[in-house]
Amino acid sequence: MDSIESPQDVATSQLPSLHEPRNEGMPLDLDWVRSVQANTSAIERRAATLPGRRSVKKEYQAAWLAKAITLIDLTTLAGDDTEGRVRRLCAKAKQPVSPAILEQLGLPDLTTGAVCVYHDMVPTAVEALSGSGIPVAAVSTGFPAGLSPFRLRIAEIGESVAAGAAEIDIVITRRHVLQGNWQALYDEMAEMRAACGEAHVKAILATGELGTLRNVARASLVCMMAGADFIKTSTGKESVNATLPVSLTMIRAIRAYRERTGFNVGYKPAGGISKAKDALVYLSLMKEELGDRWLQPDMFRFGASSLLGDIERQLEHFVTGSYSASWRHALA
Repeated sequence: MDSIESPQDVATSQLPSLHEPRNEGMPLDLDWVRSVQANTSAIERRAATLPGRRSVKKEYQAAWLAKAITLIDLTTLAGDDTEGRVRRLCAKAKQPVSPAILEQLGLPDLTTGAVCVYHDMVPTAVEALSGSGIPVAAVSTGFPAGLSPFRLRIAEIGESVAAGAAEIDIVITRRHVLQGNWQALYDEMAEMRAACGEAHVKAILATGELGTLRNVARASLVCMMAGADFIKTSTGKESVNATLPVSLTMIRAIRAYRERTGFNVGYKPAGGISKAKDALVYLSLMKEELGDRWLQPDMFRFGASSLLGDIERQLEHFVTGSYSASWRHALA
């Protein structure tokens, strides 16, 4: 993981940008989908080795943690969200770490990758982030269950795009996966992608509700065939969210899709990633399985909120030699 030599090396790739064509999708290939398998025991064995196999220290760790900040979709998806909370979150996205710490790191302009909110808070977030270059992502399509009438889910996408959301995190209909109705999943995803227009679409699979890793692999592939720009693990509301076995399954589906079509698709683990050490494990996984291209904000995001606070504590320790209390790094 030590190809980033110092914190300054991350400064040139902070914000999302497109370096290549979007995933255009392809016709649904049911033979390919049905041939996909997942060796659960092998995947779990490989995933179990990850936390202990990579260790970075001192300036290398600071560099990787600074990189991780640029990949965070800083998120608030609570029923009691207010305009004030969203504005504070946006201020944190623009200034994720104490200015004094960032000056010491040589990264005064470091920001998070995006801010993710419910549709109703999109205008507030867009206004608060005006001029920052930080995009707003909106969860949509009846988030988190995705069981509202389909025409309303499509209309919700349009409303979020019209309000200024540059990225739309949609939820799929889980029963299509559980019933093996791949045509229905493909058609749903394709229509949602079309409704997003120029806004990028992240397909949330809700992997904790799909039953098996084979279902996760097949659903990943179908969503990419239908034009998803990103595939995402979870809403964060399920009992099981992002895990390393699920992540390994999904990113290998991304690799297979790239090899077949030439299109790069992004990946977003969400839910349950709250510690700096977890971020380092995921970054090492992406580097090993997909390469450095997937360490950029247009190809990889963390769906997180509390993660940023722990990273900030680690960076402060790197600069000062002391850990601060966690309450000193509140997000809102």
